[in-house]
Amino acid sequence: MDNVTSQDSEELPGGDEGPAPALRLKGLHKAFADNVAVDHVDLVVPRGSFFGLVGPNGAGKTTVLSMAVGLLRPDEGRSEVFGVDVWSDPVTAKSLMGVLPDGLAMPERLTGRELLTFIGQLRGIADDVLAQRTRELLNVMELNDAERTLVVDYSTGMRKKIGLATALLHGPRLLVLDEPFEAVDPVSAAALKAILVRFVASGGSVVLSSHVMALVEQLCDTVAVMAKGELVAAGPLDEVRGDGTLEEAFVRLVGVEAGDREELSWLAS
Repeated sequence: MDNVTSQDSEELPGGDEGPAPALRLKGLHKAFADNVAVDHVDLVVPRGSFFGLVGPNGAGKTTVLSMAVGLLRPDEGRSEVFGVDVWSDPVTAKSLMGVLPDGLAMPERLTGRELLTFIGQLRGIADDVLAQRTRELLNVMELNDAERTLVVDYSTGMRKKIGLATALLHGPRLLVLDEPFEAVDPVSAAALKAILVRFVASGGSVVLSSHVMALVEQLCDTVAVMAKGELVAAGPLDEVRGDGTLEEAFVRLVGVEAGDREELSWLAS
């Protein structure tokens, strides 16, 4: 299927060390007034990897991903997608990636088919190619039965699936997904996982932000941990989690031990 595979376009910029990685962040920094949300983050996402980004609430994950894909301008630093600078050449960079932000807003008075057709026309996809990809995406996302349903009436799982469909429509090489499984039922989650695994197997790269450590362990081969706007660990999954689970490593890395929390004594009386 064309819609779930990465692009087979010409080779993209590389360097003396070989082909450029799927995503490279160099010194990304963002502050809101006196609050530093992301503190000079450097990160490399290898080509063909399923990359997990984890961290507690407020760690800066959404902010760093928003800067990485061109939704939020950084105060300092660079973001490159396959060697293409996101801010100096945004059209090329954004053609290479599909993005599913957390809380994605979309035209809600359209059906799923109408939404995909609209997005495809904005991207300049040929009518015959667009019709085929739309048909295949609706089938793969199991949204055919909702042919006449408007997006406004979609369940949370359906919204995640149509959002992922819009991200895949133009055949990107990189997917950047912010909490794609949040509030999604197990059946819809299983379908989304299968699509993402297939995308990576076909040569694509995925960056996935999640609070669910078990999900990251199940899907990802590489992981990075953020805390207080900084990157505290990054590398192959087995190296980051060590001899324990990713959750145990995460708790250790972010500096919060279960025993450090105060108990609610009034509940134990």
